[in-house]
Amino acid sequence: MKLRRHVLAWTAAASAALALGLPTAAQAQNYKSEYRVSLVVGTAFPWGKGAEIWANKVRERTNGRINFKLYPGVSLIQGDQTREFSALRQGVIDLAVGSTINWSPQVKQLNLFSLPFLMPDYAAIDALTQGEVGKEIFKTLDKAGVVPLAWGENGYRELTNSKRPVRTPEDLKGLKIRVVGSPLFIDTFTALGANPTQMSWADAQPAFASGAVDGQENPMSIFTAAKLQNVGQKNVTMWGYVADPLIFVVNKDIWNSWTPADREIVRQAALEAGKEEIAIARKGLAEPGQPLLKDIAALGVNVVHLTPAEREAFVKTTRPVYSKWKPQVGTDLVNMAEKAIAARKK
Repeated sequence: MKLRRHVLAWTAAASAALALGLPTAAQAQNYKSEYRVSLVVGTAFPWGKGAEIWANKVRERTNGRINFKLYPGVSLIQGDQTREFSALRQGVIDLAVGSTINWSPQVKQLNLFSLPFLMPDYAAIDALTQGEVGKEIFKTLDKAGVVPLAWGENGYRELTNSKRPVRTPEDLKGLKIRVVGSPLFIDTFTALGANPTQMSWADAQPAFASGAVDGQENPMSIFTAAKLQNVGQKNVTMWGYVADPLIFVVNKDIWNSWTPADREIVRQAALEAGKEEIAIARKGLAEPGQPLLKDIAALGVNVVHLTPAEREAFVKTTRPVYSKWKPQVGTDLVNMAEKAIAARKK
């Protein structure tokens, strides 16, 4: 009789848990007390802030059953940001808000966003990430072994250096520019006559301070949060040559260990966090007058705004790189992206 009561009680508890979308006792044993979220930068940056927003929403909506802990500086993989995707797929990392650039060595289609001068404005980025191209890339990531949930944004990568204002490709000649570990970036800056130097973000900042490296390219939100004007980066060129979308992803085994209801909570939280993070990343740049740039200029930084003709010179110089990489990214995917951008609402 006691056994029957225990069975009935267990069945009732399990039924109630299922009705509420809560994990059963057996499932709950598979839930970790903490899930590790990999990041390149911390919460002082829009990128890190997006992960923090995601973590907070998930914790609140699961009543603390699912806890994310942020690991900036890609510290789970000794700071090597180009290994992040492989580590995520292998389960060394549970979740990540990652850069399409850093994952492009493992997923060639992500090089799409790094094709020089593909995306002329924010509407072009949105046309890709929020349209059919974005869906195709999510399918590719799913096949590659992770669960993609939402888009975020690091932003347009602008050029900075300690030597001189850059208005033409000739002005870049000989400058030692820090780039991320992507062959496409090496090709682009080599075509422009610069000396591209691959290094992690953690190594880059001391290199600017010592003068070992002349410049870099990153979104202006990174420039301000890292106070790059204090390490010699006194010249900024607003050229918008590539943008860097972020993706909120989960390791597949972790994803499958959660109940369908918990998965939906995590997905919805990622979508909301992604939208909020994009707004933070564009703050002061997407508005008329670009007030963020005025703030940067007030710090004694020379901000160069290229004329259409000046920008076109950079486009022309890097076009062979674009043509070389188009088949490597996938000609059909690039054609789809070009059409989506041409049809965008400005």
